[in-house]
Amino acid sequence: MTALLVLSPDLLVDRRECSVQVIAIMNYKGGVGKTTLTANLGADVASRGHKVLLIDLDPQANLTFSFYGVDQWREELSKDATIMRWYEGEMPGREVELQDLIVTPPRVNAELEESGGRLDLISSHLKLIDIDLRLAARLGAGTTLGESKRKFLDLHGCLARALRHEEFERYDLVLIDCAPNFGLVTKTAIVASDHVLVPARPDYLSTLGIQYLASNCDELVAEYNDYVNHGAAKNDSDRAIRTRYLGVVFTMVKFHAKKPIGAQRYYMEDVRLNSDILPLNGMIRDSPRYFGDAGEGGVPAVLRAPVTDDVVVEFRKLTTEILDSVGTGAAR
Repeated sequence: MTALLVLSPDLLVDRRECSVQVIAIMNYKGGVGKTTLTANLGADVASRGHKVLLIDLDPQANLTFSFYGVDQWREELSKDATIMRWYEGEMPGREVELQDLIVTPPRVNAELEESGGRLDLISSHLKLIDIDLRLAARLGAGTTLGESKRKFLDLHGCLARALRHEEFERYDLVLIDCAPNFGLVTKTAIVASDHVLVPARPDYLSTLGIQYLASNCDELVAEYNDYVNHGAAKNDSDRAIRTRYLGVVFTMVKFHAKKPIGAQRYYMEDVRLNSDILPLNGMIRDSPRYFGDAGEGGVPAVLRAPVTDDVVVEFRKLTTEILDSVGTGAAR
């Protein structure tokens, strides 16, 4: 059964009532096609005439480099226009507004021009890896239990509060590419998200942590809601949250006779039977051409490859399934 986190109905915020839907894309295991999935899902939604925002929270910055060359990033973004700048300072968001970091990658949007869609990005920084330690130090600075709980809500809810700004109401979908860990930066993404999507290769190491990830998400949301419900919140906008698991997307699937090979089917079935996060119907086949580069030349494969290509067909079917699940009305 798909897990559903529901606590305190009187305070619960069902973010599906909002026009924009926020999806956190994460797996503890790296190398599972997370960034490729994020880039192509975002590009495909935008190609259907919708406005999409990608937020890169992975210090490896692979999503960012899918749309900007390293030299271009260094010259135009690295100093003042990355998510690291927002997380820095005494408290995230106090020195710069999140919406001020939005950039519009030129090459992919040139491809999207005829569709009327748009793909924006908040880029990452390689030094984001240091931010978790700084946030943890601030979290432990409370002198009383009440103050510690308020700091917990302030830090964990910072991204959620920032995304409530009216500037983000123009987007139909926000996709957050999380780091392969459960540090504080990743936790802010979970609190800010309506849904969690887990890409995984159908092998032992990639599926091993899925149930552990689900348990950690459950515990985080339960603790956050407990603090809200017992009066620790000092911001009126801090209310109990509900985060749904969209599902597991199997990537880099090897096919034989139009079916996943037997060894991979074993792990797919194991996830279906033993995980709180169920597999989606859509899956993406193994293709070094596409999983080597999430966005060659700044344009994801779903926009630059032939529409009859198997991987493109699979990405587009998966996009429709995801959009139908989150209820954005964008699945056209």
